[in-house]
Amino acid sequence: MLIELAVKSLASRRKSVLLTFMSLVISISVLISVEHIRSQAKDSFNRTIAGVDLIVGAPSGQLNLLLYSVFRMGSATSNIDYESYQKLKDDDQVEWAIPISLGDSHRGFRVLGTDENYFKHYKYGNKQSLAISQGEAFSSLFEVVIGADVAQRLKYKVGDSIIIAHGIGSTSFSKHDNTPFNISGVLAPTGTPVDKTLHVSLNAIEAIHLPLSKQNLLLKNPSVVSLKPASVTAVMLGLKSKFMTFKIQRDINNDTSDRLSAILPGVALTELWQILSTVENILTGISVLVLISSLFGLSTMLLMTMQQRRNEIAVLRVLGAGPLTLFGLVLIESLVVILLANLTALTLLSGALVYLSDWLAINYGLFLSGGLLNWQILELVFMITIAAVITAFIPAIQAYKQALNTSLSANI
Repeated sequence: MLIELAVKSLASRRKSVLLTFMSLVISISVLISVEHIRSQAKDSFNRTIAGVDLIVGAPSGQLNLLLYSVFRMGSATSNIDYESYQKLKDDDQVEWAIPISLGDSHRGFRVLGTDENYFKHYKYGNKQSLAISQGEAFSSLFEVVIGADVAQRLKYKVGDSIIIAHGIGSTSFSKHDNTPFNISGVLAPTGTPVDKTLHVSLNAIEAIHLPLSKQNLLLKNPSVVSLKPASVTAVMLGLKSKFMTFKIQRDINNDTSDRLSAILPGVALTELWQILSTVENILTGISVLVLISSLFGLSTMLLMTMQQRRNEIAVLRVLGAGPLTLFGLVLIESLVVILLANLTALTLLSGALVYLSDWLAINYGLFLSGGLLNWQILELVFMITIAAVITAFIPAIQAYKQALNTSLSANI
């Protein structure tokens, strides 16, 4: 009975209620989306690389090693000998090893030297393998496989010829003009730094840094020039037994015969995310302030209408409604509005996430699920509802006082 009366009362003031309702939907949507994106972005961040047990490089700190080997940010303090890579690769506990050689670029995009194991074993997201959408992996010396972003932004396609430059700047005056590369393949979008990378063979990295005389000889007769790499930047390892990860990491770090540093990608990613948590907290704080503003708007709307509802309150008093009944009526009105706003916000956000999930993954690397009904979101919705009821106490108390005044007037 009281709920039906509250709904009819809200309907009689539909214009002001609708504006307050829309304000609440927007603020709740912002808060829930920030919370959902925060948790999902953390998962996406951690899924930039998957299936790699250890990353090995020169001693420089685990964050620096993670940044340049996975995110292609910054530079290594030094390389590791190619023999060290061979030693890691031949270890009985290692199932596969991916060599990484960095230091060159093309129009601001990093060039990565590697081998066939990169396309076979490198995984991202939910352990998804790399896929070539056009062409094929490099098979000859001066072929390159480019990421999806490189192809899209520079308008490249299979068969195009490009020049690699020394260094990592967007503009370089030291170009390897004598050794142009042909694009052999384009990788499918991954939403990871792979999309912004050009991939060539380790031998190609060695070839472009040879003296000009040897490069000319190489172009004429490749078999007479030795292209064994002298060093690599880092190595990604997949182990046969996950239980041996910590032991192998300790053995690598404590090996006095070879100065190497092995890190756990998951641990390094967690540390990096903690550094970025300040931005996360700022976004959450802004969203909470927006919600508080909207809740006060709901309270103000109910309070402003108290003056217009004197006749309504008088009629309800004549019909036998007590002050506590009118107090409860205002609380129920606020509860109806906030519950409908929560439901609308969840529905709109779920639809938007389902529709935009692929676009967000490809363009921003955010693997967002459309499912919002998890414990974190439900707890947040519950807190929003409780906050709305609390802010409605002010107009509810006003209704209670008006009911008492109406009663006193009736008795005089």
